Amino acid sequence: MTIKANTPDEYISKVPDERRAQFSKLRDTIKSNLPKGFEERISYGMIGYVVPHSRYPAGYHCTPKLPLPFMNIASQKNFVALYHSGIYADKKLSDWFVGEFPKHVPTKLDMGKSCIRFKKVEHIPFDLIKELCQKMTVDDWISLYEEKIKR
Repeated sequence: MTIKANTPDEYISKVPDERRAQFSKLRDTIKSNLPKGFEERISYGMIGYVVPHSRYPAGYHCTPKLPLPFMNIASQKNFVALYHSGIYADKKLSDWFVGEFPKHVPTKLDMGKSCIRFKKVEHIPFDLIKELCQKMTVDDWISLYEEKIKR
């Protein structure tokens, strides 16, 4: 399920009714807890949180005209997804998240390299996501990106 939207608010308006309140709460949790410097926008057809070109002119190495992505959230057909590039690039952060997840959610973690899937919106761990958002500043992300990902 792809939601076509030009703004984050338009994206939210197109999220299915049964998910919209929790998805909006996820968005608000991220916006309220990400350190200053990240910008919210539509990125890769999802709501994205990026390092703008004004802060990191080189942009994303795969497509330099795009800003450096950091986090995304999406309403997919069978789940809500949270993509976090820091979890992908930093094993210590990934290990922390994997270890903390069972303390917040009664179901097994469904996670790829950077994608965390929530099949039931009532299992989205807002307090854990709040903590995750606060763990990496824009400068931290740029340094990690240049060290581990950009070649």
